Amino acid sequence: MEKVQKYIDEHKQQFLDELFDLLRIPSISAQSEHKGDMVKCAEWLAASIVKAGADRAEVMPTDGNPVVYAEKIIDPAAKTVLVYGHYDVMPVDPRAEWRTEPFEPVVKDGRIWGRGADDDKGQLFMHAKAFEAMCATDSLPCNVKFMLEGEEEIGSPSLYKFCEDNKELLKADIILVSDTSMISMNTPSITCGLRGLTYMEVEVVGPNKDLHSGLFGGAVANPANVLTRLVASLVDENGRVTIPGFYDDVRELTAAEREAFNEAPFCLEEYKKALDIDDVEGEAGYTTIERTGVRPSLDVNGIWGGYIEEGTKTVIPSKASAKISMRLVPNQDFVKIGKLFEKHFRAIAPKSVKVNVKFLHGGAPYVSPTDMAAYKAAEQAIVDTFGKKPLPFYSGGSIPIISGFERILGIKSLLIGFGLSEDAIHSPNESYGLEQFDKGVRTIPLFYKHFAEAE
Repeated sequence: MEKVQKYIDEHKQQFLDELFDLLRIPSISAQSEHKGDMVKCAEWLAASIVKAGADRAEVMPTDGNPVVYAEKIIDPAAKTVLVYGHYDVMPVDPRAEWRTEPFEPVVKDGRIWGRGADDDKGQLFMHAKAFEAMCATDSLPCNVKFMLEGEEEIGSPSLYKFCEDNKELLKADIILVSDTSMISMNTPSITCGLRGLTYMEVEVVGPNKDLHSGLFGGAVANPANVLTRLVASLVDENGRVTIPGFYDDVRELTAAEREAFNEAPFCLEEYKKALDIDDVEGEAGYTTIERTGVRPSLDVNGIWGGYIEEGTKTVIPSKASAKISMRLVPNQDFVKIGKLFEKHFRAIAPKSVKVNVKFLHGGAPYVSPTDMAAYKAAEQAIVDTFGKKPLPFYSGGSIPIISGFERILGIKSLLIGFGLSEDAIHSPNESYGLEQFDKGVRTIPLFYKHFAEAE
């Protein structure tokens, strides 16, 4: 591995320059105006991975954005690692809150600033550069395949069918994923659990047009008023979701399990300070890390209706809408939860309005075993790089396709991410530490070494 580490030392600036080229492509999957950028980004990645040492790379069409598939087979009898990542990024809104240009990355204060710096371009590119370092030094100990998609941020709608159609092509011993975070640089961790997701959109419809709030106020239901009442009722004063049946399949942790889970380093005061809040809020009786790791939740992700431009316009809006996500824990079925949500939302709506409820996307929770060879190989690789054993960690986030991989391909996933909470993924001013990127590039080859050597 000395040759690999030496190659990384000598090519640090090249790696960053190339990452910046990738970050400049505005590959926002949620916005149709960026369809061309999705293809451009996929083609850029395919060319980059071939240059890094792949035998072949292909931009494969799907019903949505293309998938980049690449491979290097050193020996058909050797172990095979399938690297998964996504090249699509979140929209940049609210644009005015960015302190730098979202798609013109810069390095400042030891961090790379720009959309996708962490999620997930910075993290997937660590794999491309670690792969390059191993190929360039003839150090690759097993077969490597890449599957990089462009729809993760919108629920991976096309990737499920892609996997169904390409089971033979995607055969591997483990799926390696860097799209998660660590507890901190001083407390490295491996994600062994992800929450599931059910994402809904609701619309409350009142009168057939916007009305004068003076002439009709107090006599006609205001959809915005009704919507806010309905949404507020979905979570009670104790932080519990009020949808009947929502908790039916949630397994309560034992006292011993809760104690073990709360051993992870966490400072509530630092947490509040970093977010500039006076206090936390959530389900009563649970700690903050339990609330974000092993308990389900419901949140409004966006809400709109009526006049929101500069100045005043005294209207009762004809309609109002909201997007609502529910994070789920093992045993909760995202489809079932969606149906329970729709039934409840329709039931609580007053007769003075009509409601439309739409299921947008979702995915099952995922648990990655800590006793598999890949986990132990990652654990040793992190010990080699960070000098300490990583903690198993349950993330509050979701990567819906991960459970789909196991169901369709029959392959477990290893979630070895290098993000940190301060990276502000999905928010304005996303960033990724230079040290995080460097540590990732150095750790990944060590994972391959230990995984190839494992019995």
